[in-house]
Amino acid sequence: MPRAITAEEIEVVHALVGRARAAMAAIADYDQATVDRICQAVAWAGGNLETATRLANMSVDESGMGRREPTRRAKVQGILRDALRQKSMGVIEEDPARGLVKYAKPAGVVAALIPVTSPYVTPVGIAIYAIKAKDAVIFSPHPSSRGTTIETVRIMRAALQRLGVPEDVLQVVERPSIPLANALMSACDLTIATGGPAMVKAAYGSGRPAYGVGAGNATMVIDETADVEEAARNTRISKTNDNGSGCSADGNLLVDARIYDRFLAQLQAEGGYLVDEEEKARLQAAYWDGEGRRTADTIARDAAAVAQKAGITLPAGRTFFIVPERLIGKAHPFSTEKLGVVLAIFQYHGWEMALDMVRQIFETGGRGHSCGIYSFDDEHIHQLALVAPVSRIMVRQVQSSSNAGTFTNGMPMTSSMGCGVWGGNITNENISLKHYLNVTWVSRPIPEDRPSEQELFGEFYGTTV
Repeated sequence: MPRAITAEEIEVVHALVGRARAAMAAIADYDQATVDRICQAVAWAGGNLETATRLANMSVDESGMGRREPTRRAKVQGILRDALRQKSMGVIEEDPARGLVKYAKPAGVVAALIPVTSPYVTPVGIAIYAIKAKDAVIFSPHPSSRGTTIETVRIMRAALQRLGVPEDVLQVVERPSIPLANALMSACDLTIATGGPAMVKAAYGSGRPAYGVGAGNATMVIDETADVEEAARNTRISKTNDNGSGCSADGNLLVDARIYDRFLAQLQAEGGYLVDEEEKARLQAAYWDGEGRRTADTIARDAAAVAQKAGITLPAGRTFFIVPERLIGKAHPFSTEKLGVVLAIFQYHGWEMALDMVRQIFETGGRGHSCGIYSFDDEHIHQLALVAPVSRIMVRQVQSSSNAGTFTNGMPMTSSMGCGVWGGNITNENISLKHYLNVTWVSRPIPEDRPSEQELFGEFYGTTV
């Protein structure tokens, strides 16, 4: 049980929310051009190459997780692109045929819970969407990456100050705690919770509207039509991106038996290390404790560090582990979410077996999040989409980045992905600008649109009940 909130923490929450509401009032009359310019300034401040590199290094030094390359700054660019292309005030949509006009208004003060695995890109992305909506944000960092998030918010506040914008549009909790975060969510108008299941559950239990995310366990199907080289290359990119810290990183590979050996060889050519049965047992003991919980010191760590803990001699140039697996279920943890540089690879015989394995894996974990497929068979893609209990399916793409939107797909750019009712969330969508807005619908009368009863009730019209 978390400790009770202190009187000092209650005062901190009241002060933060009060300043946020005052800042919102001060920017209430800003026009679209002004707001867009502020979004650009904040995005540049936190997402330019020099700053992103410094923050990436700071994040790794502080939490031990992830990689030092600032590859995620592309997400900042994409979120900014999407925000700038949309209206966020006044009339945002008209439907003359139905007599409808929609007006956008701010959602209010946003409590943003920031994950340890994305302490600088997620705050910048949330800030862009929130400022575009004329909301204010109070960021609550993860304690293990607190310094990085605080520095990120400081940088963005400095950009606001240079433009003469109230800095308290963006604030951060300096001394985060679970009781303080719970109080903050209860005091704000909306919560954006990007993190683990406990965090999301707390957000939904705050008594205020909340957008949460679900657990990932991205499962990739590689059928007999796949481009083996492309699939292996994209798998390596996805699995090693930020050391597999993202819930979108490939976790399970289901490979058609006819191409299994060739694909496995290509994965090794991409830098994968194929473990034997003894090494598999060591790797499992390193990744999960005796209670089946993921060990914190292997989450988003590079392969060399994991190998050292597991007592595995890792050859030079090997950046991720390949674990052959046949069994699916909670008793077989390699079929569950791994949040690291480990891939489970399964072999299937026949398409129906592949679909059944997909069902089994998502019954084990990761329902609602995502899967992907490497295939040029549109019928296979269609059938997977019909049965997979996920909110998004990427076709022939780098899963870890594509789920959240890229410049080569049409997914809304974000750092937070809803997983629908499957994942215990209120939406299946990528959390983007629309979720930071209130919308007023104006309805004017239209010609009557009432079908006859016979048309409505069809063959049942007039029958005896």
